[in-house]
Amino acid sequence: MADQTQPWAERTVEVPPQPGVGVVPPQRDEFRRGVAAVGQQRTPRTEQFGAVDPAGWSGDSAPHRPLSWHLARLRRGGEWSAAGALFAFVCWGIWAISGRGDLGAPLLIFGLSLLTAVGLFALARLVGRLVWERQLGRVRRSARGAHLLTALFLVGVGVAYLQQTEWVVAAWNWVTGN
Repeated sequence: MADQTQPWAERTVEVPPQPGVGVVPPQRDEFRRGVAAVGQQRTPRTEQFGAVDPAGWSGDSAPHRPLSWHLARLRRGGEWSAAGALFAFVCWGIWAISGRGDLGAPLLIFGLSLLTAVGLFALARLVGRLVWERQLGRVRRSARGAHLLTALFLVGVGVAYLQQTEWVVAAWNWVTGN
């Protein structure tokens, strides 16, 4: 038992030596511990130390990542936008076919609706960058929030198409009893 008059921070416990602990693992042939590599060509690691090309200074301290990395982040949550777009497309199809006319104008309207959804997605990403990353100092790992907002917009567009279809409104009123 340890001496109780000694402060707790100064008490020690004897640990028996364990085999393999504190042993340096074997190294590769080209690397020897304590020996400098002289005369070998090495590529400089400018990203590790934050070196910046003054001509390309953007003021952003984030490392440059490949385009595939950015696209992978945008794909996360894309099922929400895809579901919203599918719902809007089906509702648009019901509305366009019920019109019994030329599909040119309804097709243009649907295209503009999709362009508006893309703009809303971009705006949501921009607001997320300004508020979530810069103001709150958080890291965005996906685009799920922007995709969810876009999906809600597209569902609203689909419902608006259905509200303009006479037989759908009549069927809804019959079901709800209005």
